[in-house]
Amino acid sequence: MSKSTKDRLTRVKSVLVSQPKPSDERSPYFQLAEKYNIKIDFRPFIKVEPVSIKEFRKQKIEILKHTAIIFTSRNAIDHFFSICQELKVEMPADMKYFCISDQTAHYLQKYIVIRKRKLFVGGRTASDLFDYFKKHKGEKYLFPCSDIRKDEIPDYLTKQSISFTEAIIYHTVAADLSDLKDIKYDILAFFSPSGIKSLFHNFPNFEQNNTRIAAFGPTTAQAVKERNLILDIEAPLPNAPSMTGALELYIKKANKL
Repeated sequence: MSKSTKDRLTRVKSVLVSQPKPSDERSPYFQLAEKYNIKIDFRPFIKVEPVSIKEFRKQKIEILKHTAIIFTSRNAIDHFFSICQELKVEMPADMKYFCISDQTAHYLQKYIVIRKRKLFVGGRTASDLFDYFKKHKGEKYLFPCSDIRKDEIPDYLTKQSISFTEAIIYHTVAADLSDLKDIKYDILAFFSPSGIKSLFHNFPNFEQNNTRIAAFGPTTAQAVKERNLILDIEAPLPNAPSMTGALELYIKKANKL
């Protein structure tokens, strides 16, 4: 922790998490709020908007010319199958699916009957899928994604000379946060560069002052620094692999508990 962040180590009473409120009552966020008697609010800083069928067609993508589909989020699954429905495209029984996590794979069951031999599931990160891609180099992959996405998967497939098509099926845009104009929080927690972009889209004259910034992942941390903000809390850490873990370590020090 640098000297500048040490000087900012004051008591934490409130946190704004730039994500939707967890549906699971056992969420670590709720446990954190109760344990340290702090207020934790949730507010997505970004939202997704589907591309129109006209916009999708401009990409000249023929879905059924692909033999495998890569899903990295539930948003991608929802918007992909919505487009398929509008185009009257049905997934063939031999289509393969590569999902970034168990949660994503489980959500896929909303739309298809999963056959184990056609499903490949990563641990949680993009790199967890790389071994699968290497073993299935002969597939023609379709990667449904947002106009703002991480580079790991396309970069890996390109480097390995694996055939793939990137399909932009939804846009990531700033949410309207105007009602937060006069509300102050001790900590703002961000999970993507898009969240930082949304902050300044809504509040172009944002001044950090005593507000602490928490960022998950190196690209989010970099976005914080590029805006000349002080990064007070960085996750994941070796002893705190989650945002809640990093927040708890900080709050323990700040609140001297």
